[in-house]
Amino acid sequence: MILRLLMIPLVLLGTAAAADPMTAAEFESYVTGKTLYYGQSGQAYGAEIYHKNRRVTWSFLDGECREGRWYNDGPLICFVYEDRPDPQCWTFEQGPGGLVATFENDPASTELYEAQDVGEEMICLGPKIGV
Repeated sequence: MILRLLMIPLVLLGTAAAADPMTAAEFESYVTGKTLYYGQSGQAYGAEIYHKNRRVTWSFLDGECREGRWYNDGPLICFVYEDRPDPQCWTFEQGPGGLVATFENDPASTELYEAQDVGEEMICLGPKIGV
């Protein structure tokens, strides 16, 4: 499957030295208009579409998407989503193979690596209907 192929470079990225955190302007310039896929420990983690005006659409690649926005808080890039208004703050660094994101709410717990900008739309299924 395509996602498995995208995750192969992630093992190599885990050993790369990190650079300085990106500024909000650098981050915005890098991501706007892209769909980026992220991995963790060589596994698919999720994908995010970065729209204009700092709007985003996130998915854990399960067909469910969450709309949100990002903003900077000093050196941090923070995200809030329609179903989760508490900020999720990250530092983003430019690594040799793409972005490296460290979750600053608990830096020991989550570090993500950009797999690839595949230039395709992320699949978002419609709302759940039923009882």
